[in-house]
Amino acid sequence: MKSILSALNYLPCREMDHADWIKVGMALKSEGYDLSVWDEWSSRDPDRYHPGECARRWKSFQGSSDPVTGASIVKMAQDRGWTPFSGADGVMGWNDVLEYDGAGSDPDPQEPERKGTEELILYLQTLFEPNDYVGYVTNDAWQTDDGKWVPAKGVYYRTAEELITSLRRYPDDLGATVGDWKPEAGAWIRFNALDGEGVRNDNVIRFQFALVESDAMPIDEQISMYRKLELPIAALVHSGNKSVHAIVRVDAANQEEYRKRVNFLYDFLASHGVKVDTQNRNPSRLSRMPGVTRNGQAQKLLGVNIGRTSWQDWMDYADSEADDLPPMRTLDSYDASELALPEELIKGILRQGHKMLISGSSKAGKSYLLIELCIAIAEGLTWLGFPCRQGKVLYVNLEIDPASCIHRFLKIYEALGIQPAHMDDILIWNLRGRAMPMDQLVPRLVRRVQGQGLRAIVIDPIYKVITGDENSASDMATFCNQFDKICAETACSVIYCHHHSKGAQGAKRAMDRASGSGVFARDPDAQLDMIELELSDDIRNWEAKKGATAWRLESSLREFENIVPVNFWFEYPIHRIDDGRILTTLPTQGSPEAGRIRNKFSKTMGTAEDEFRKAYCAVNFDGSGATVADMAAYLGLAQRTVRDRAKKMSGEFTVDKGMVHQEPVRTDSDPDS
Repeated sequence: MKSILSALNYLPCREMDHADWIKVGMALKSEGYDLSVWDEWSSRDPDRYHPGECARRWKSFQGSSDPVTGASIVKMAQDRGWTPFSGADGVMGWNDVLEYDGAGSDPDPQEPERKGTEELILYLQTLFEPNDYVGYVTNDAWQTDDGKWVPAKGVYYRTAEELITSLRRYPDDLGATVGDWKPEAGAWIRFNALDGEGVRNDNVIRFQFALVESDAMPIDEQISMYRKLELPIAALVHSGNKSVHAIVRVDAANQEEYRKRVNFLYDFLASHGVKVDTQNRNPSRLSRMPGVTRNGQAQKLLGVNIGRTSWQDWMDYADSEADDLPPMRTLDSYDASELALPEELIKGILRQGHKMLISGSSKAGKSYLLIELCIAIAEGLTWLGFPCRQGKVLYVNLEIDPASCIHRFLKIYEALGIQPAHMDDILIWNLRGRAMPMDQLVPRLVRRVQGQGLRAIVIDPIYKVITGDENSASDMATFCNQFDKICAETACSVIYCHHHSKGAQGAKRAMDRASGSGVFARDPDAQLDMIELELSDDIRNWEAKKGATAWRLESSLREFENIVPVNFWFEYPIHRIDDGRILTTLPTQGSPEAGRIRNKFSKTMGTAEDEFRKAYCAVNFDGSGATVADMAAYLGLAQRTVRDRAKKMSGEFTVDKGMVHQEPVRTDSDPDS
């Protein structure tokens, strides 16, 4: 039995040469210790110690086929006169490594012999208050048909103080205090204090300890794992067979909290590869009593007060292990290699590994714009005038059938006049009819793209995979975190689109037009918004191609200055930049300026009633009505004027609670006409 930390503390750092200093660091890292252990030991030689040097060396220890282990530290200490087990009471320390010969079931013969009564006294003093009732079973056990020994109810009405007094009175005869036990069966003890009335869970007065037992790995590996996971162990007992019993502090206030904490403890251990016997969950459970023998093997107390001092102290460690968060670092610890910014995927807009949202109304041709972007990245061309870095891109198609998706790509290639040179750099994942919530899709996506060398992943459209309430900030924050996972695990940029909210958008800022929670606009590193322009008759008649619509692209960027707004036409199936700057002075639809333009030409465009009807059709996107405010903004009128006009058109329009509604057209077939 050897204690690595005890051996390390014996080594005089001042007398170590550089090679042995490096060997100590490599051994500690190999055994799973933290950098801080080596750093603290090294600081004992202030003449040679330099802050940060251990950290730099630690990074270079990557392991080898012939690793330096803790045995090197032990050997160096022994060569200087160190011997193991010099601690108080001769009890095994937390950092001692338990070694076995043969099949791995017998303790190292160097371990000093200790009386069974002394072991049980130390166990009782550690786990119980003097007046606590202790439950235990010695000769009250029976054997099943398959040969297994099973404990019965046993004793539960003696206090810890009473037992300790008797053990000290008869130091050489453990049976004189607890009774003789069956040699083949050993003996058991309950690790939580009882009320002296029984041995059920309801008889437990303090839910302080839980039992961790695992016989699925060798005993030395069990102890090593408990040490590395820093369990707050009050007592560690060899079972006399193929496991150790770790009595772990859980410090629960009641039975319900005990249940939750034990579940967390077992789940945590399972996640770290320790298969725990889950039948040991109940607080009145029996464990193995130290100091007795079982089939000739000692049920031995290996140590007390091991690892973290309390459940809360251990939870601080467990949280840091479970959350997988990076360590905190000082500003001066970052070297030049860590300060390089990711390269720009879309010049002046988006970096590699960042997120971009494109928002716009349903008439904007967002899917076509995303496909144009895929082609621009694959071919290394410009997109809406912005140069793209050439690379491989994945288009996740959630909306249209595979054949239609492929035809759309080919049609856009043709309309752009591009000779395909890198079509093999465009991957398409057709998931129409197979869409699933984003949190389920992400691990499948990440698994499939590993090793593909992608620069970007385009997801179209996100409403097919959205989870939670679109208007809930917390739900949408959780949803948007899935994009972060893709970026972090693939190093790809993630690009997606979302629709505008209801009503006129012209009077809003670009980042406030997307539907739902503001998280949508504030989460991505780059948001590009498309809003339609109000065309005057002369431009509509003389400049626009048949069916073409005019748009303006505005931005909200985290890494760059916002772009100068880009005006362009959507001429199915592609978007074309307005090189002639015809659209520069046009207002956006729904803005007060657009309303004034319409009013200015109202005589040539029709009556006020006609304009009211046109405004209603423009603002009422989903058929649920239009707000008075949106109607006023669109027409360039005061809200009171809108209400008055609707009242004059009574029978066709009504106003209720700030909403304008159009009455259905009646015919002779209507029953109420």
